[in-house]
Amino acid sequence: MKRIIFTIIGILAFGLLHAQDLEKFIDEALANNPEIQKFELQYNIASERVNEVNTIPNTEFGVGYFVSEPETRTGAQRFKVSAKQMLPWFGNITARENYMSSMADARYEDIVIAKRKLVASVSRSYYNLYANKAKQEVLTENVKLLETYETLALTSVEVGKASAVDVLRLQIRQNDLERLNQVLIQQFLAEQAAFNKLLNRDKDIVVNVIQELSMPSEDFEINDENLVLHPELLKYDKLFQSVEQSELLNQKESSPMVGFGLDYISVEKRPDMSFSDNGKDIVMPMVSLSIPIFNNKYKSETRQNELRQQEIIVQKQERLNNLETLLEKAINDRISSRISHTTQTKNLKQAKDAEDILIRSYETGTIDFNDVLDIRELQLKFQLNQIESVKNYFIQSTVINYLTN
Repeated sequence: MKRIIFTIIGILAFGLLHAQDLEKFIDEALANNPEIQKFELQYNIASERVNEVNTIPNTEFGVGYFVSEPETRTGAQRFKVSAKQMLPWFGNITARENYMSSMADARYEDIVIAKRKLVASVSRSYYNLYANKAKQEVLTENVKLLETYETLALTSVEVGKASAVDVLRLQIRQNDLERLNQVLIQQFLAEQAAFNKLLNRDKDIVVNVIQELSMPSEDFEINDENLVLHPELLKYDKLFQSVEQSELLNQKESSPMVGFGLDYISVEKRPDMSFSDNGKDIVMPMVSLSIPIFNNKYKSETRQNELRQQEIIVQKQERLNNLETLLEKAINDRISSRISHTTQTKNLKQAKDAEDILIRSYETGTIDFNDVLDIRELQLKFQLNQIESVKNYFIQSTVINYLTN
């Protein structure tokens, strides 16, 4: 699991601060998340069951008192004490232990899967928080810039080069941007609460995220061959093995059971006779054999195990298909994010050039504040899309790492 974490951090962290923060959050989540603790407890319970099955059937003891004492040649029988122990066939207990061990191994894969999912969830939430903060900063910068334009517009109104309507349009746009910023703040608080709960801590703890996250110059190499070794698929292999062990146990349980016992009968001396065995107690060792003559139960269990194995094979193939689809989608979405980022960068540069031209025209008194608003609208759109592209790139990279590392 540490290897997975370091791989994600190494690939996705392009600043030291970012790497340290994300690694710290992931370590805290893995240590405190209750879902991980739940799966670990379930694994410990399954492991302990190995000791539970390492037993033989209970020893049977019996005591009987003869209300009407039967008379024998050597005297009257007073009471009877018996003990009996049944023993399973050779290898039966070992087969039970192997079956329980295989079930515990399958449970362990649940822990590995849950940890991988938790790492991905923490990373995804972290990038959502980053994108939200970055968008808030962009909106704040745009509001300040519109305030500057509002000052220019007021000056233009005083000299008769603009109308009061231009000022009102700028103020309305400022109000709208402030509204959007307030919405983002509320969304950040909701995402922050979800992030803190992944770490199993108070939802109001402030989460500090990286200030800037850049699109990497090139994509990391993807080894899709590792997909077949994903824990979600390995779990089906472990389940298949557990069914194999279940069938071996079934075969052992269909074997006979051997029992050993001892009966002791107390005999009272006959008072009217004298001979050598007068009042001699009876000791009777016994051996018994339990044979499952009617074994339809075991034949049915064998058939069920065969069907379970077929079901597991089909389920594994279905899950593999789903994981391959997820991987292909993540790869394509990441490529799309890079393309989108490149396009938004070009558009943003051209929009800024257009804005510079409009501002320079103010010196000649020909500024059109409608055009200024339109250009600022475009720039804001490009800036927000750029942030979204970076966020999506890293989220899709997280999905790829979840599937291939």
